[in-house]
Formats: sequence, structure tokens, C-alpha cells
Amino acid sequence: MDGIKRKKGTALPDSEAPSERNNDIYLGLQNNLPPPGNRIGNKKSAKNYGKGFLIFFIISFTITLFWVIFFSWKIHSTSKKIIITNDNNSSFVSSLKSIVAPIITNKREELKGEEKNRINILLLGAAGEGKAGKNLTDTIMIMSINTQTKKLALLSLPRDLYVKIPETKSYSKINSLYQYGLSNNEGVETVKKSVEEITGLDINYYLIINYDGFKKVIDDLGGVNVYVERDIYDTRFPGSNFSYETFKLEKGLHKMDGETALKFVRERHNDPEGDFGRAKRQQNMIQAAKSKFFSFRTLLNVFALNKILDDLGNNVKTDIQIDEIEGLLAISREVDSQNITNAVADAWEKDSLLKVSHVFYGNIRAFILVPRVGNWSEIQELSENIFDLDAIRRKEAEIEKENVKITVINQSSDRQLASKIRDLLESKMKFKSVIVKSPPTPDIREETAVYDRTGKNKIFSLNEIIKKLPARLPPEDSGIIDAREDSDLVIVLGRDLEEKYSFEEDSIEEFNKAQELEF
Repeated sequence: MDGIKRKKGTALPDSEAPSERNNDIYLGLQNNLPPPGNRIGNKKSAKNYGKGFLIFFIISFTITLFWVIFFSWKIHSTSKKIIITNDNNSSFVSSLKSIVAPIITNKREELKGEEKNRINILLLGAAGEGKAGKNLTDTIMIMSINTQTKKLALLSLPRDLYVKIPETKSYSKINSLYQYGLSNNEGVETVKKSVEEITGLDINYYLIINYDGFKKVIDDLGGVNVYVERDIYDTRFPGSNFSYETFKLEKGLHKMDGETALKFVRERHNDPEGDFGRAKRQQNMIQAAKSKFFSFRTLLNVFALNKILDDLGNNVKTDIQIDEIEGLLAISREVDSQNITNAVADAWEKDSLLKVSHVFYGNIRAFILVPRVGNWSEIQELSENIFDLDAIRRKEAEIEKENVKITVINQSSDRQLASKIRDLLESKMKFKSVIVKSPPTPDIREETAVYDRTGKNKIFSLNEIIKKLPARLPPEDSGIIDAREDSDLVIVLGRDLEEKYSFEEDSIEEFNKAQELEF
């Protein structure tokens, strides 16, 4: 050092000797460790971090606990108002357990329909107390949830569908059945039974909401974004005290408040598809509201949830039990909102499943909608296959390939029945070769039968006729059919189809014109 040689073991002067701190620095560097001062700071930082994390955890846990308790209490109190058929003795503690248990144990109450992987909920919309037509259900929709694929489907039934009132011999428009049930102390059961008969579905739950509830919930959500497919300009939209007002909306994306949303789903005078177009708009609104409700912002907004539950409690009726709510919410959150199947039973297109007709109430001609075939089989087929509509198209393709030849023989007492059935087979059911022949005898048959001359080699066409006409398949032709008859299928009409096809078919233009005169 500086040219000075020192003996081994000679101590360095104090000015040159490494200090204890410098040595620590040296050793620390050698061992890739922070200096003592930094280690102390790190220990303090770690201690402060741990303390901060603990405080954050306590605050978060407290907020979550408060949210769960509040939400449970709110659901409990709301359920007392909206659930019609429930255990009114259920306590808040049991309600809290119902909400919390699935979170802790990942287990929940099994919902009706889950064993079949399909939950069907009947959605009814009515004006409500103090409104014109207060309990007429102008919105009738079945929401189906496939619990396996997490897909959602909406099927709308028109309010003018003419149906048999369950347990009676009388008929009425379907939108009056809820009011009928209330008047006979049956509540929603009457319309529920009718919808089950029409669709062939088991209705697992129902939910009824009135106009005020709909508007308020949309406002509670902060409005919803809905795309309007065409300009709307209706100068005859129903206003207060049986008056009219103008409702207009331009094509494009709109953020709608409750009032605008209600008008959007009710408007039909300016829609070229009338009630059927309205049903499609209602389905679009449900999709938009569902997406907004299950958004992260809404679910964490305790004030919004509080207001939504308050408004639901005052304007909704259901039979969904409190211990089933969490399960439905969980499934609903998993449903793909961008992949919803929408279907409307209508009479608008050539391939529509309904047709327009009319009945008379005294001297008043009332337009109605009835199935184009002699029963509800086509709507039932649509309902059953709504998650796989390609199944219907595949069947239709097979029928087209079979290219059957059909002969119709009329042995009913209605001389016009054969031409009605021929028109149905050709124009609606798309059979290409249909002829009508005179009956071999003047005898009147009671039951319609279809005779198969192919040895069941054209089974798709045969099943279609048996199911939809409807007709029965006799074990043999009993000699009624000429052996030289060049047909694959021979349909012999009986009296059982006379009432089923008694409705005269009117035009969709007449139907829509009549709708314009109504509110």
C-alpha cells in the first residue's frame, strides 16, 4: 500500500483499518445481502405490509359480511311480498342460511327441472292495478334454461291465441286466462295449465310483473342498451285516461330509461309485424336487462340492489322459493347472454305455425289465432327442440327426400274438408304430390286414418301426417283402398277433423287492421 511494506500480522492504522460497518457492507455484498440498515427497514416494511393486509382483510370481510346479511335480509323481506305459494313461517335466519350455504359449501337446493337438464319459467306481463286491462297478460313467454349447456331460449305466445279454458268446455283468448283464474280463486294455475297443454312443457316456475315494476327496475339498473332495428313512429300509442300520444324512436343503439323501454316493448301499431314484432322486441329487452343486472357494477352496488328488490317486492308475483333463488341466480350468471334462441309462434310468414281466423261475440267479429294444423303438435315440436332447431330442419329434409304421393278421400260430413286438408298438405306442410278422390262409399267415418302402402319405407312422412293432421294408423287397409291406387299414403278423412278445421282462415292484413283499433 502506497509502497510501504508491512509485516505479516501488523495492524493497519485506524485511518486505514476497515470499520465494522464497512466490513458489514463488504460481507453483505459478498453474500448478496442488503446492509443492516436496509434489513431493518425491510423488516419494518414487511411488518407494516402485514398489518396493512390484515386491516384490508378485516375491512373487506366486514363489508362482505354486511353485504351478505343485508342481501339475505332484503331477499327474505322481498320474498314475503312476491312469493305467492311459500312457507310464510320461514325466518330471517333460515333465509340467511339459504343464501350463505351455497357460498360456503358450494351446495344448493336442486331446482325443479334440473333432473331433466331443463328449467322452464313462465313469464307474464300485465298492466297491473289501476290500469286499463289490469290483469290481461299481453306478454306470455316461456324462458327455458338448459342447465347442461348453459343456453337460454325464449318462446313467445301471442295474446290472441284462441284456447280452451282448462277444466271447461269454453274457449277464450289466452291473455284473459290469468284474470279468469283470479276470479275463480285459481290464480295463475289456469294460464299455466293452458301453456303446458299448448307447448307440451312442464312449467317449473312462473313470474308475473306489471308495467310499473318493469319501468322501475329498468330505471334502477340505470337504463339498458337496446338496438332498435327500424324507425318507430306511432301517433296512436295509448296514453293516460284512454288517450293517445306519439311515440317515436330512430333506428340504432339507444340507452333506454324505464318509460322508453316500456313503450318500446308495448308498441305494435307502427310495427309491420304487429304483435309478433312486439314479441321479438320484448325478447331483446329481456336479453339487455339480464346482461345489465349481472354486470359487475350492478351486483356490487348495494344501493341499486336495494332499490331493485324494493320495486320487485311491490310489483312482482312468483312461486320461486327463497331457497331456490340463489340457485337460479347462479345458473343465470352462467348463461351465455350472447347466444340466446328466440322464437315466436306467429301467423306472419308462409311457414308460420298459426293462422288468422275469427269468432263472433254477439255481433262483434273478434280476430283470433289458431294452429294451422288440427292440434298443438307443431308448437310442441318447436318447444321440445328449441335448443336444437336443426333437428326440425333435418326431419323436413328427410320428408322432402321421401317425395311421397298422397291421396285424400273425404268420408266426413263436411264437403269442404278435403280441399282444406289438401291446401294444408301442399302449401303449409310442403308435400308436393296430393290428389283428392271421391269416396268409394257414401258412408261417414268417425275417425281419420292414414293407410301406408310403402311398408313403412317412408316413415318420416307417415309420422308427420299421423302426428299433425292428426290421424291414426290402422293395422290394415280393410279393403277400402283400391289395390291399383298409385299412392304411397292414402288419407281417409273422418268427422273427428271437422271441428279442428272449422275455422275460416282470414288474412294477416285484416288481423293487423283490427289491432290498430285497439289500445
